[in-house]
Amino acid sequence: MPFVSIRILEGHSQTRKNEISRRVTEAISEIAELPKEAIWVVIEDVPGSDWFVGGKPVREPKGS
Repeated sequence: MPFVSIRILEGHSQTRKNEISRRVTEAISEIAELPKEAIWVVIEDVPGSDWFVGGKPVREPKGS
């Protein structure tokens, strides 16, 4: 049973996350020749203050 964990910056709509999950599930199902029901996808929202690029947060925490 494939388990896919996706971390994205918070703020994406549920519609967008649903589409990401649908497409990832379809791709794995097709390539691995597995039923879609066997594929688990988890999307985790990460605050910009906890996401770092080049040692700096993508978004500064409020109150900084």
